[in-house]
This record gives sequence, C-alpha cells and structure tokens, in this order.
Amino acid sequence: MKTIIILGGGVGGIVTANELSSLLGREHKIILIEKNKEHTFAPSYLWLMNGDRKKEHISVPLRSLLRKNVEVINATVDEIVSDEKKVAADGKEFHYDFLVIALGADLAPEKITGLDDSTHTFYTYEGAAKLHDTLKNFPGGKVAVVISSMPYKCPGAPYEGAMLIEDFLTDKGVREQTDIHLFTPEPQPLPVAGPELGNAVTNILDKKRIRFHPKMQLDSVDAKSKQLIFNGNGSFEYNLLVVIPPHQAPEVVRKSDLANNKGWIDVDAASLKTKHENVFAIGDNASVSLPGRWDPDKPMMLPKAGVFADLQAKVVAQNIGKQINGENADKTFGAEGYCMLEAGENLAGFAYGDFFGQPHPQVQLKIVGKKWHIGKILFEKWWLSPVGFKKAFYKKLLQAGSKITGVPIKL
Repeated sequence: MKTIIILGGGVGGIVTANELSSLLGREHKIILIEKNKEHTFAPSYLWLMNGDRKKEHISVPLRSLLRKNVEVINATVDEIVSDEKKVAADGKEFHYDFLVIALGADLAPEKITGLDDSTHTFYTYEGAAKLHDTLKNFPGGKVAVVISSMPYKCPGAPYEGAMLIEDFLTDKGVREQTDIHLFTPEPQPLPVAGPELGNAVTNILDKKRIRFHPKMQLDSVDAKSKQLIFNGNGSFEYNLLVVIPPHQAPEVVRKSDLANNKGWIDVDAASLKTKHENVFAIGDNASVSLPGRWDPDKPMMLPKAGVFADLQAKVVAQNIGKQINGENADKTFGAEGYCMLEAGENLAGFAYGDFFGQPHPQVQLKIVGKKWHIGKILFEKWWLSPVGFKKAFYKKLLQAGSKITGVPIKL
C-alpha cells in the first residue's frame, strides 16, 4: 500500500485527489490535509463585490467536491520534513510515499506601510463583501485600483475588478462623478501573457475610461490624507482605494528546505518535481520559469492561476498513478492556459494560448461577448457541484460550448 498526502484543498489539491482516486485502487491511501471545511470559489469574489453573488452561492463543503475514498483531514500544516518523508499538522505526524504540495499563496498586506482597515480588496471573501457595501454608498470621486507587487494570483483579476467597479458605478448613476485609475508595477496589462493580450486589454480599459498607469511601484499609503506614495513616481490622492496586496508563500513552505530565496518552491517545469524524491509542488506555491521574457532584465514566472493548478494536478496525479502501477511516468505539463475575462455589462472575453511560447507567451483575446460570460457562470456551477450527476451535467454543457466556439476548454 502506498500513501499519497496532498497539502491544500484548493483547485490543485482537489483535482489531484480526485484524479488519483480514479486511477488507483482502494488498497492505496489518499489523504488531503486542509484547514478549512468550506471551499469558497475565489474567481467569484468579483461577483460578490458587485452584488451578483452571496456567500451561499459560492461556498460549499469541501467534502462534497471529493470522491469518497479520499480521506480529508481538517488541520493546519505545521511542518514539512522532506528528508524523513513526513508532515506535521495540528501536532500530529503523517508519513507519506508521495507528497503533493498545493498550499497556494497567502496575502501579506503588512508588507505595504500604511495599509489599514480603510483599504479595500476583492482578493478575499470578507474583502469583496466589504467593498460591495462601500460601493453601494460611494458618491463618486477618485477610485484607485492598485497592484502592489509581483507576483499575484490570477493576472486578469485586477483588470476585471476595475471594469466591474466601473460597471457598478455606471448602473448606480455616479460614473460621471468618478475617475477610475489602475496602477501596476507591470509594463503593460498582463505581461505574463504576452504583448497581444496586453494591447487588447489596454484598448478595453481606454473604452471604459479607466486610466491605466504602468510601471508604478507602490511604496506606502497615507490613509489619513488618502495619498498613495509611489517609488520614484510621486503621489496620488484617492477617495476609494482597492489594493491587490503583496503575495507570499505560506509560512510552512517558507520555513521548509524546499523554498527558494523568494520563498516559493522551484519545480521542474515539465514534471512539477521538487528537489526531493516523490515530492511535487503545484499551483500558486510553485515557481515555474517562463522561457520567454518581456523585460530582458527580469525572468518571468508562470502566472499563479487556477487553470494551471488544474493542469499541473492532472499531470502529477497521472504520473504518481503510473509510477505506483509500474508504468513509465511520462506525462508532462504544457502551459496552454485560458481565462474568461469579465468586462462588465454581462460581457466577458476569452483569453487563451501558450504561456511557454517563444520569444514571449502567445495568448490571444477572443471578441468580448455574452457567451463568454455565460461560459464563466457554467464553469462556476460545474466546479461547485458535488461529485456525481450534477457535476457531469455541467461538464457536458461546457464541453458542448467548447466545441461550438472552437475554444479548447479542458476539464
């Protein structure tokens, strides 16, 4: 009997566990360790922000998303000891034959001086709900959406957020009294996806009169005077501040011998293997270099996005299954990703392409329309459906839509 331990119950952890469940017999043990009993669908935080969702619409018991022969342990991971093939969680030790680390990324607002309770974010459930209440009562003024540092989860979310805020304030009737600004240290929107997608997003922002400010590194915030201080680029006065906080690997990862000098886990881009035998890292806590470079002085990393956690999970699960069954573990990860980019007015675009493309990522944006917005709703319903008939039903709908539109959605 082999024991496979999966750390983290997000996209990567759930997909890994279910794939292994379908590949291995019951004589093998699959354990998923996750501190939260409820699973909340993070891509829907934007719809929570603009009032289209409530918590009960986007949160389900984690157990409902996993196959029956996956053992779920609700505990906080305290330590990873790769040399001894064990992990500790809530004071208990667990030994493994294979380990998959899918603990995601944590927000670290404390890294920006001056951020306080008056600052908003839509990167958490609580933050999105609070921002919705604020937007309902916002009379107009200067809105600043600020990407504070790199890297951050879901490269399209800040741009979606700015556009959905614009849409909300338009419906509320205060758009003409409002200026919306988006600041980022990036040279263009979504540079990890290449210049073509960045230019397309810039055009959408222009049409919506959202002022885009590239190469602006946030240094600090003066919440009393409502001033943003940018490193070497002056200041900006705001009325409403929405920040994408700095991200970092979870503390248990940063403290382990797996972490690189920035705290993330370096992995082989094809196999997701770490430097330790039978230990894999997937999703947001993994660090995968992109072969192309937008800025020749700085290497770029694969975006931290659910679509890649999903694809990586399938590769790792299939290779573990093959290895246990005495077969050649030959599955490799290809960074062909996609994203349904919300643009407001119940419209969305569909971005997809090869993030490993040369000389830079090759990602295109399909024409913005209602069908992509509907597709995103179906994807949400498919993901949150319990294992069984209902999930299979939504999967068939999505696959049918994929064939009709010619878009390669892989589930």
